[in-house]
This record gives sequence, structure tokens and C-alpha cells, in this order.
Amino acid sequence: MSSPLNSRKVHLVGSRIRELRKGRRLTQTELSEKIGVAQSDLSRMEQGEYKVGLDTLFKILQVFDLNMSEFFGESPEPDAATSRELVSDFAALSAEGQREVRDFVRFKKLQEQDRAAEPAPENAAEKPVDETPQPPPGEENP
Repeated sequence: MSSPLNSRKVHLVGSRIRELRKGRRLTQTELSEKIGVAQSDLSRMEQGEYKVGLDTLFKILQVFDLNMSEFFGESPEPDAATSRELVSDFAALSAEGQREVRDFVRFKKLQEQDRAAEPAPENAAEKPVDETPQPPPGEENP
């Protein structure tokens, strides 16, 4: 009998496969053909009824051009040497310098959040906006 933890993992993998498949607008039949399993087996994998074998998972990763950490939504670890260097440099700063760095980091985080929240203007590069005030109709520019 499988443990609740194993059952959750099987459901997680299955739901991730379904999410990727639907995101790429593939049917179960299309994906099952690409990875060499029966459509009914793929359906059961997505439902969490079947465990996904490593060989099948690797084929799925290949179809979606992902690595294992991308499949599971893990972000890559920052380079350890770079992280140590940043911490060392930060520690060497005066209290005022450290405060300025913290303020700058907060500023950059807010700036990136604002950028992510803004919808990208359609064809912004193709259509520059002319904000020059225009005279009322019938009048000429001096």
C-alpha cells in the first residue's frame, strides 16, 4: 500500500504533466505517441493512478525541452562563490554603506515588481507616441 506522501508525489507529477501538455496544446493522444505509451496509461499518470517511470519522465522532459529542476519548478541555485563574495563585500561595508545597499535592493525589488505588473504595450517599438500638444482644428502651428 502506498503512503499518503507517495500518493501526493504521484499526483504532483501527473498534474505537472497535464499542465505542460495543455500549455503546449497537445492532446493526450499526441503526447502519448511522442513518449511511446498508451493514451490510457498517460491519462492514468495524469490522474495520479499510475506512477511515472523514470524512462517515461525523461521522454516527457525531452518533448517539453525541460530539465528535471524546471519540471519541478525549482530555481537554479546561485553560484556559491558569487554568493560568498557578495556577503563578504557587504560585511566589509560601514553601517551606513550596508543601509544604502539594503535601500537599493528594496528599490530594485519594487522596480521589478512594478515592471512585472505592467502590461506590455502593443507594438510600442513600432508606434512611438507623439505627446506634442496639437492646436485645435482649423488653427496652424506658429
